[in-house]
Amino acid sequence: MADQVAAMCDQLIKAVNVMMDPETDQIYRLEALKFCEEFKETSTFCVPCGLQLADKAQTAVVRHFGLQILEHVIKFRWNNMQQQEKVQLKECAMQLLSTGTHTILEEESHIKDALSRITVEMIKREWPQHWPDMLKEMEALTSHGEAQTELVMLILLRLAEDVITFQTLPTQRRRDIQQTLTQNMENIFSFMIAILHVNVEDYRKLVSGARAHCRVAVATLNTLAGYIDWVSLVHITCGNCHLLEMLCLLLSEPELQLEAAECLLIAISRKGKLEDRKPFMLLFDDVAIHYILSAAQSADGLAISVEVVERRYIFLKRLCQVLCALGGQLCSLVGSDVEVEVPANLSKYMEAFLAFTTHSSQFLKSSTLATWGALFRHETLSKDVVVVDKAIKYLRACMTNLVKTGFPSRADNPSCEYSRVDFDSDEDFNSFFHSFRAQQGEVVRIACRIVPLEAFQIAAEWLQYQIACPIDTGATTSKTAEGLCSLLSPSVVQWDAMTVFMECMVAQIFKNLEEEKLPVDQSMELLQAVLNYDTNDPLILSCVLTNVSALFPFVTLRPHFLPPVLYKLFKAITFEVGQESKAPRTRAVKNVRRHACSSIIKICRDYPQFILPCFDMFYNHVKKMFSGDAMLTNMEKCSLMEALVLISNQFKDFAKQKAFLDELMALVVAEWTSDEMRHVLWDPAMFLSFVGADQVVTEQSKDTDTAALNRGRLSFCLYAMLGVVKRARWPVDLEEAKAGGFVMGYTPAGAPIYRNPCTAQFLVLLPNLLALIRTHNSLYMPENMARLSVTFSRAHEVMDAEKNVVLGLSQHLLDIYDSPVYRTNLERMQGFFTTLYDNCFHVLGNAGLSLQQEFYTIERLAEEISGSAFVSLDHVPDHRLRPMIHILICFSISNTNHISHYNRAAIYRFFSIIFSINH
Repeated sequence: MADQVAAMCDQLIKAVNVMMDPETDQIYRLEALKFCEEFKETSTFCVPCGLQLADKAQTAVVRHFGLQILEHVIKFRWNNMQQQEKVQLKECAMQLLSTGTHTILEEESHIKDALSRITVEMIKREWPQHWPDMLKEMEALTSHGEAQTELVMLILLRLAEDVITFQTLPTQRRRDIQQTLTQNMENIFSFMIAILHVNVEDYRKLVSGARAHCRVAVATLNTLAGYIDWVSLVHITCGNCHLLEMLCLLLSEPELQLEAAECLLIAISRKGKLEDRKPFMLLFDDVAIHYILSAAQSADGLAISVEVVERRYIFLKRLCQVLCALGGQLCSLVGSDVEVEVPANLSKYMEAFLAFTTHSSQFLKSSTLATWGALFRHETLSKDVVVVDKAIKYLRACMTNLVKTGFPSRADNPSCEYSRVDFDSDEDFNSFFHSFRAQQGEVVRIACRIVPLEAFQIAAEWLQYQIACPIDTGATTSKTAEGLCSLLSPSVVQWDAMTVFMECMVAQIFKNLEEEKLPVDQSMELLQAVLNYDTNDPLILSCVLTNVSALFPFVTLRPHFLPPVLYKLFKAITFEVGQESKAPRTRAVKNVRRHACSSIIKICRDYPQFILPCFDMFYNHVKKMFSGDAMLTNMEKCSLMEALVLISNQFKDFAKQKAFLDELMALVVAEWTSDEMRHVLWDPAMFLSFVGADQVVTEQSKDTDTAALNRGRLSFCLYAMLGVVKRARWPVDLEEAKAGGFVMGYTPAGAPIYRNPCTAQFLVLLPNLLALIRTHNSLYMPENMARLSVTFSRAHEVMDAEKNVVLGLSQHLLDIYDSPVYRTNLERMQGFFTTLYDNCFHVLGNAGLSLQQEFYTIERLAEEISGSAFVSLDHVPDHRLRPMIHILICFSISNTNHISHYNRAAIYRFFSIIFSINH
């Protein structure tokens, strides 16, 4: 038999070598593989051959195959084996563990892994019933040397993974083993902690042989990590958290710190009863917190020299997570029923945490935000003098953290090195930073509640510094004008960060300070400096305008500042980079003008009563801008009209407000209801001709585009209509509404029925609005599609920009703002059709909210909308149905919360009529 085994082993060795030889033909490799697999499945010599091949005299490849044979036997033949054969195989496996390996530093890791798998497979089948002394035998193995100790740790780890984590065995066996593990856990933990302690001490003392002890310590830490996640907290915290304290000490050992941090993280992240977690507070004692603080404060130096060292950087991430988890336990325990006091070493913990907040890695900074927020929200901790002090330091750190730096493709900041590890591209980083900044803003707002005046002082210093600092365009300048900044210019990123901080701060300071404590005089000095600041750079001017808006609440306490603020915003509406205003504007310039319009609307929306005394000045200036050569776009004109409507709501006089709206909309009403417009809006062929969709146009044509002017006329009318319908309102107070003539009756239930001063205008404009919707739907009919010229044959398709949004394709960061907005004739037409159709439904949707009963009681309303919005739907493409579904129906149904039950029923009847008619 010995000769047969030897002969078979020779054949198996040859087959294994053939399989592993890269020069072997595929046919021979497959034949060798088939021979080996058939041997494992059918041969009666598996155990003796496996043991012979696994001998350490063989090559590593052959030994590994021999161990695979033994594992296969245990997995698939164990139940068919005689008891004596099982005992013999178990004894041979234990012999392999004790003497069948090379030294710990020489042995291949895959051999160790295979040996541990074999042992665990036997344990899963025999322990505890038929192998009661298994744990004692494992403990005895550790006396044979470092290699055996490491193997024992691998076995215990794999056993925990198979039984607890992956549950790769039958339910009853799993329960038996888990129960036995739990019963013996105190001994198992004591055993592992002792092994760790001995090998760490030997590692520190020895020069030669230190690496062997280090390897054992690493294996022990990895095994502990596999148990800490699920064992009872008692085992983790026993002996005054001796294990956790030891792990903290190991944070100073470069070779062991990563594994120690991972164990700590798993332990401190454990949930459970508060009283069971109370011992975690011992980590705030002097020794543990000292090592944590030392590791955190050496963070930057540990991880970066010329480039980021991956293992050290991973350690920093784990250590940061440890501090976050420790902060979570602190917030849960302090102020709870278990009566935990604020730790005496809280300052050291906060210093360690602050070290990660000021680290160069943007990822590490972002990891701290949730814990900062929890600390600042905590009812007890937020009042502690240490947390208050650190809140100020955190806000000062934000002066750096809010600055958008660290793009992987650049090398202008230490954080770029870390970003190249964490992010695949600039777009990936940009997406991350957008979320990161939003989270920072939330934490800044919470911190401002704790130290509002200090936050104001920081913001004031930062703003004053930016105003005094000359503009630095950096290496990446604007492509469109010499001397202007790009989005990545140093001045722009600094202004942008400061602006975010200012917005967050002002909102909170008004909520958390009484009026008499507000720093009004200092804020007015800041506002005056901002108003005096003059720049021709659109990106910086946009930040300046945001600061004007942010500081505006203080203006309500110093009304004489209102005219200069409005003047600054009005001037920005007509902003141009150069003298030549006819050249295509960049997105940055367009954004400045839109920003100014939005700021004015926001001020008029939030402070209409405050703006009311300046109404005449405001109105006269708007009329002057409309009649001048300011080259306002339709949207800019309508934004100013919208702001005027918001102020007019404060007239609280129906007749006066209606007269104003009639005057404001006179030209729009005349234009929209003219005979020319009626013919255009009611006839699809004339409509296409009017907007130029049936004309062949070349991109080089420099002649005045009459059709473009016509499109502008239509767009202006709809924008103006939307602005008035969306903003015109009656007074909120019922008595004021009654006194102003806004109440025209009461429902049977006694609820007031209001009238809107824009209703008369809307009723005049409605027929042609519905006609436009009907005409637009009919444009998709074959005969009208045929009328489109070659230039505009794709005018009704989805725009490329919308496709990119759906596909998640982002435009390069610098291309967003830093190029003139040259659009092809086709893009202009596509944008016109899309916006026009959307605005039609926006007008109808807002009419339900603004006019309420007056809208839903319009005679034959259901039939009129059915004959327009629901016409030719079979031809309308799916992507064009969204405005109707999302804007008209959803908006109108949601508006029913604002009106009476009587009218709500009328609305549902209205839609049921529409759908029944079309059905």
